Amino acid sequence: MLVSITRDEFLADRQGRTFGDVVTHSERPFISALEFFNDGDRQRRMEESEIHHDRAPLAGVVRELESVPAVNRFLARIHPRRSQRFRQAVGVLIRMIMEQRGWEKTGKKGSLGVRNKTAAGSPRHNTGGLAFWFIRAERYKNKQHKVYASVRQRCRSLERSQPQIPRNRSSTRPIRDSNPSTNT
Repeated sequence: MLVSITRDEFLADRQGRTFGDVVTHSERPFISALEFFNDGDRQRRMEESEIHHDRAPLAGVVRELESVPAVNRFLARIHPRRSQRFRQAVGVLIRMIMEQRGWEKTGKKGSLGVRNKTAAGSPRHNTGGLAFWFIRAERYKNKQHKVYASVRQRCRSLERSQPQIPRNRSSTRPIRDSNPSTNT
C-alpha cells in the first residue's frame, strides 16, 4: 500500500504546518525528501525496520536518504537551526506516512547515531551508529502485526521454563587446607 504525501498535504497537517519555512526553503531539500519517501519499497522497508529489526522506521532507509545529493548537501552546510528543522520535518513526514499505513507513535525514540562533539563553525554529524546526520527517530507500533519478543524477553522466558538445578559446591570439590603438606 503506497502512501503519497504532497507538499500541500504536509502543510495541512497539524505539525506539518509549523514547518512552512522548511518546505519553502530555496535549496528545496524537503521536496527531495518528499519524493524519496513517496516510494512503496522504502515505505515497506520502514515497516520492516519496526517489525523485524526492532528499530525506528527511519533506520530502514536513513543511509539511502542521507545519500540523496540535495539532502546531503543541505545537512553538510553550517546552519544548525535550519538543519535541525529539516530533520524534524522529516520526522513529521514519516509520522504521516506511518499513521496512514496503520501505525501509531509509541512515544519512544530509537537511536540512529552518536553525535560528534564538533567545534563551532563545522557541521554537526555523528561519529558512530547507523546514520551520519540523524541522531534519533520515533518508534511506532501496529496492532495488526505480531510483536516479536526481544532477546531479553526470550532469555527470561527460557530461564523461567528451565528446571532449576541446585548447586552445591561443597559436594563437588573437597575442601583443601591452606597447608600443602596436609592435603593428599
